[in-house]
Amino acid sequence: MFSKSSKEKREIKPEEIIAFLGKGTRFKGIVTYNGTIRVDGNIEGEIISQGTLVVGEDAAIDADIDIGTMISSGRINGNIMAKNKIHLMHPAIMNGSIKTPTLIIDEGVRFNGNCEMTPLEGKDNQKEAVITGGNAEEGRA
Repeated sequence: MFSKSSKEKREIKPEEIIAFLGKGTRFKGIVTYNGTIRVDGNIEGEIISQGTLVVGEDAAIDADIDIGTMISSGRINGNIMAKNKIHLMHPAIMNGSIKTPTLIIDEGVRFNGNCEMTPLEGKDNQKEAVITGGNAEEGRA
């Protein structure tokens, strides 16, 4: 009836979404996790992970974020430190400071703040910034 493999606990790969905060939901506090989560609701507080944070278009985050990788098309107020990469996609709004080795800002994104490019861990002086348009100037709305 059941094969041996169906009884074994399924391992979650880091690129799979392990949690989802849906539109209309609110969370206040500290979020910590391993893997990948997607947020389409509201978070206020702090987000800490070595994994990936996917911020949907309807999301509103008021938090300081320490993350491995972040992909956002939502609204973020706070400071972000990413160890790998930050990708801001249209129609994202980012208000705060960014510290990351790789930054991608798509056309139509509004970024108001400061950016510090840091080398990837284990790589000397490797810095990359890709800005493809939009209002990606410091202090411009």
